Amino acid sequence: MIKAILVFNNHGKPRFIRFYQHFPEDMQQQIIRETFHLVSKRDDNVCNFLEGGSLIGGSDYKLIYRHYATLYFVFCVDSSESELGILDLIQVFVETLDKCFENVCELDLIFNVDKVHYILHEMVMGGMVLETNMNEVVAQVEAQNKLEKSESGFSAAPARAVSAVKSMNLPELPRNINIGDLNIKVPNLSHLV
Repeated sequence: MIKAILVFNNHGKPRFIRFYQHFPEDMQQQIIRETFHLVSKRDDNVCNFLEGGSLIGGSDYKLIYRHYATLYFVFCVDSSESELGILDLIQVFVETLDKCFENVCELDLIFNVDKVHYILHEMVMGGMVLETNMNEVVAQVEAQNKLEKSESGFSAAPARAVSAVKSMNLPELPRNINIGDLNIKVPNLSHLV
């Protein structure tokens, strides 16, 4: 099971964090620092698997990572996960980000964190791998983007309605509203205005 997914830059600044096991925030920060120190001091030509740090669970857990340009993608997993399977998952995650953001960079992760979370949720949920087919994940992301664009007109409707009501110049609030045979008495609300 995946315990955490950490993405940080070459200077140790976290750019994306997802814990699947609860840790207090100060402990999360310590885990990020410890993980960065473990991963960053390794040479580029050594194995991408190492024993988990003392804070994340020690020898019961593994850190599996890939270093791309300025970013480290680190998955903290227990012993039931396949190292090669997780390396492949990291590759699919990065390629999916690359396809969705057209040459993903640090700034994409910072300014589109909700979209990155959505992409990750299509692939991993609750620490369990759901989908490893990049084309399927990209199709779901595109469908979500299409849905968001179609709903953008609806999201502005409440604000337009409020501004329209505020701009109405009524000398006083109506006491009765007559619609055909329907007669509605409006209570006195002057103490609320």
